[in-house]
Amino acid sequence: MILENLEEVNKRIISACKKAGRDPKEVTLIAVSKTKPSSMIEEVYGAGIRAFGENKVQELCEKYKELPQDIRWHMIGHLQRNKVKQILGKAELIHSVDSLRLAEQIEEDAAKLDLTVDILLEVNVAEEESKFGFKLEETEDAILKIATFPHVRIKGLMTIAPFVENSEENRSIFKKLRQFYVDMQSKNIDNINMSMLSMGMTGDYEIAIEEGATLVRVGTGIFGTRYKIGENEV
Repeated sequence: MILENLEEVNKRIISACKKAGRDPKEVTLIAVSKTKPSSMIEEVYGAGIRAFGENKVQELCEKYKELPQDIRWHMIGHLQRNKVKQILGKAELIHSVDSLRLAEQIEEDAAKLDLTVDILLEVNVAEEESKFGFKLEETEDAILKIATFPHVRIKGLMTIAPFVENSEENRSIFKKLRQFYVDMQSKNIDNINMSMLSMGMTGDYEIAIEEGATLVRVGTGIFGTRYKIGENEV
């Protein structure tokens, strides 16, 4: 069932790219494997997927040890400052840098390890109280400050759109972030390589792709419904 789901997701990604006049190679599928056992991840890995997303630091660290070393782990969940050092050197990309204080902590811990850490800034475009992230109008100022950190490299932006029944309702959210992303690209800020736009989950990734997403985070669309109650579906 997982491989059938994956095939369907890949078909939809290709279809959305075609509709938007984009090359499917511009879009990376991140299989969100939170709460899923290693056996299920290995099945998806066997089908050629190498990018996997985790929400919790402990789970990412455990799977990093258990699974093949060529997996590219993405930290997509809220990251507490006291756990930053645990994932440095393990996560290829941290999508969820949602405050200046967190970026400062990453800089401090990365400096001790002499690492350069790739991050995305999480932008709460819809300004939902239940979500983390910078407000859109705060983001440029944050980018300019973080651009001065020698051990942190901003690669782009991320957002989590509201949970809606009709994915079209999120188009304006994705469009707004894409426009801001393009504006930031045009400013050519030193130490900023604005090349990644992480938008779209199981319910709305096709709309996100049409609006310019380069990374889509799909969990239930591949692995099926999780058993934990009360979490937003990815």
